[in-house]
Parts: sequence; structure tokens; C-alpha cells
Amino acid sequence: MTAFLIVLALVALLVVVTLIKSVRVVQQQTVGIVERFGKFKVGLQPGLNLLTPFVDKVRYTIDMREQVVAFPPQGVITEDNLMVSIDSVIYFQVNDPVRATYEISNYIQAIEQLTMTTLRNIIGGMDLEQTLTSREEINEKLRYVLDEATGKWGIRVNRVELRSIDPPPSIQDSMEKQMRADRDKRAAILTAEGMRQSAVLSAEGQKQSAILTAQGDRESRILRAQAEREARILKAQGEAQAITTVFNAIHAGKPDQGLLAYQYLQMLPSIAQGDSNKLWIIPSEIGKAMEGLGSAVGQIAGITQKAEGPFPEPELGDSAAVQVDSGMGTAATPDAAVAEADNAVQEAIAAAQNAAVSSRSQQAQATPAVTAAPEPTTPPVQDGPSQER
Repeated sequence: MTAFLIVLALVALLVVVTLIKSVRVVQQQTVGIVERFGKFKVGLQPGLNLLTPFVDKVRYTIDMREQVVAFPPQGVITEDNLMVSIDSVIYFQVNDPVRATYEISNYIQAIEQLTMTTLRNIIGGMDLEQTLTSREEINEKLRYVLDEATGKWGIRVNRVELRSIDPPPSIQDSMEKQMRADRDKRAAILTAEGMRQSAVLSAEGQKQSAILTAQGDRESRILRAQAEREARILKAQGEAQAITTVFNAIHAGKPDQGLLAYQYLQMLPSIAQGDSNKLWIIPSEIGKAMEGLGSAVGQIAGITQKAEGPFPEPELGDSAAVQVDSGMGTAATPDAAVAEADNAVQEAIAAAQNAAVSSRSQQAQATPAVTAAPEPTTPPVQDGPSQER
């Protein structure tokens, strides 16, 4: 009985092992390579698959998805003998799992070595400047070579990317200096252009300012000249009108010889005034003027006895005519007027003598070495053109 149970247990175990060996589940986007006695038999598709137990064996499982492999940096020499470090990334996909399994032992390692050799071949025909600026061209050439080489392995290379291209540190420093110098040059050019535009704008502004200033100065001079001309015209017209008015007023008042002689003698004190007067002249007409004041009937040469002609009186507005009053409420008589005129003449002569004496005294004090002449009590009167004292 015990032996029977042992045999039954062994049979059950064999059945379980057989079932396990005969059933295989394959994941999506995965292909199993089945071998029978070491020879390829079939490729298992995703899902539940039955195998012949103890005869068929799943040797490889191939991932059919697109794969990404990053290779470490590789040293490559350019055409101008400079060592650059390049690391790349390969995007590939297995199309034929049987060929990928049996045509090459390790396709990832093969792709890596093929990428390195192809990069050296491509970069070796370029200088450093082309290498740094022709990344798209390098990617396309590398992808074409890899895709052609891996096609017989059942692999398709979809994309190749160069992650970095690192020149030597000394070259990097030189490149940085070159780039900095280029940027400094462009900055200097931009600064010079800005300064030039600023100078041009400033010159144009100064030009416009000078033009406007000149135009304003010209208009101002024209206006000042016109104003000065009008002012002179108005002044001349005013002087002409004033002279006409005074002339008409004098003749309208009908002055006589006594009044003119009186006005003439009133100017004598002004002749002797002044600190620098060393010589003053008494006109010869002063004697005749004094005779005219004394008698009130004399006549001075050059002055008419009586003015004749139509001389209109000056307009005095609404003011009333001025009436001469003697101070007692009655008009002054002719004798009183003559006496008053004589007194005024004497006062004018005395004032002229005093002004002359004071002027001579100041001059004598200023020059003590010169002896002053004695002052007469009355100014001598002599007919003639002039008299020196």
C-alpha cells in the first residue's frame, strides 16, 4: 500500500512538471525563440503557447520594443589633429528576432563598436569648426551607416544623437577668448554706431537751432530797425510839432525887446558855472540888452521891434486864460513892469559875477603859483564880438 502511494505521488508530480513544461505565457511586444534539440523550431507570439515537454525549449526572449542605448564618451581625432570627446545615443528596434538571435551574439555591443568606428571615420574628415557646427550632418551619416550595417542582423536604427562634443580644455579656453573678443568687437561696433547716430542727431539739432536762432535774430533786427525808424519818425514829428507850437506861441504872445533881453540875460549865470571853466565870454549884445532894459525902447540888432503875421495861439485845453496880477488885485502898470525887469537884470548880473568869482577862486586854490587878477566890481561891457576876463 505504501509503495502504491509513492508511485501515485510520483505520477502526479510528473504530470504537474509536464504541464509546466508544456505551457508558456509570452508578454506583449515580446517573442520567444523555441529550440527543439538545439535547433530553432518556432517563435512564440504574445499570449498562451503550448510546447512539447522535455523536447522544446525557450532559448531566448527578444524584446520587440524600440530601445535606447547611451554609449560612454569616446575620444575622436579631427582632421586638424585635435582630440574631441563625443558621447552618443542610439535608438534602435529589433525587426527579426530570429536573425537578431542567430546572426550575432550580442547586437548591443556590436552597435556600440560600430558607432565608435563610424564616428572616427566621419569626424576624421572634418576640422574642429565643422565638427562643432555640423551636428545634424554627423547624426544623419552615422544613422545611415549603422542602419545599413545592422539590417542583416534584423535590427533597424531609427535615430542617432550626439549628446556632447567636448574639445580639449585649452581649445575651450581659446574658443571662449575668441567668442569674448568677437562679442567685445560687436559691442564696440554697436557703441560706435550709437555714438555716430548721437553725434549726427546732435549736429542736426545744433544746425536747426543755429538756423532758428539766425532767423530769430534777423526778424528781431528787422523789428528793432522798424521800431527805431518809427520812433525817429515820431520823434521828428514831435519835435517839429513842438517847434511849431513854441514858435506860434511866442509870436502869438507878441514879445517885445525888453522881454527878449530879459530872457537873454537869464542865461548868463549858466555860462560861468563849471569847475573847469578858466575862460568865459560875455557877448557884445549884453550892453544893448541892458540899454533895452533901461529904456524899454531900445532895439537889438537882429531882433525885430514888432512881430507881424498870423500866428495862432497854442491850444491850452479847457483852462482859463492866465491874468497877470500885481499882488494887490489890480493889473500892473508899464512902469512897474519896467522896474521889475530892471531889478531882475541886476540880480542876474550879480549872480553871474558871483559865479565867476567862485570859479576863479577855485582855480586859484588849485594852482597857487599863478597870481589871480583882481575882480572888478562890475563886469565891463564892450561892444564887439566877445570879451575875455
